[in-house]
Amino acid sequence: MEAISIEGTPKTPTIKFDPSSGVLELKGRSIPENSIEFYKPLIDLLDKYAANPKPITNVNIQLEYFNTSSSKCILDLFKKLESIKNNGSAVTINWHYEEDDEDMLEAGEDYQAIINVPFKMIQIEE
Repeated sequence: MEAISIEGTPKTPTIKFDPSSGVLELKGRSIPENSIEFYKPLIDLLDKYAANPKPITNVNIQLEYFNTSSSKCILDLFKKLESIKNNGSAVTINWHYEEDDEDMLEAGEDYQAIINVPFKMIQIEE
C-alpha cells in the first residue's frame, strides 16, 4: 500500500498517511473547491488500509479552519476509522486546536460525540 502525501495550499490541508506506520495527519485549512474529490484518495486508501490495519492507528488533526463540505468529508473519514476500531485495532484521534479557538474545540467535541473513537483534545500555543 502506497503512502499518501498531499502538500497543503491556502485552500487545502496537508495530508500525510503512511499505512506502514498507521499515522495519519491533516493540517492547515480545508476549503477546497470540491471536498469530495479532494478527500477521495484518502478515503479510498483508508478503505484498503481497513482490510489490514496496524494494531495502533494515530490520527493527528490540526485544522485552523474547515468549511461545511469539508466537515462532511472529515466525518466520513472518522467513520472509516471507527470501523477500523470496531474490528479490533486501537485508534486515537488527536484533535489539536489553538488555545483561543473555541470553534475548533467545539468542532472536535461535536465529532467526539458522534464517533465512537477515543479523542484527545490538545491545546496548542499560538
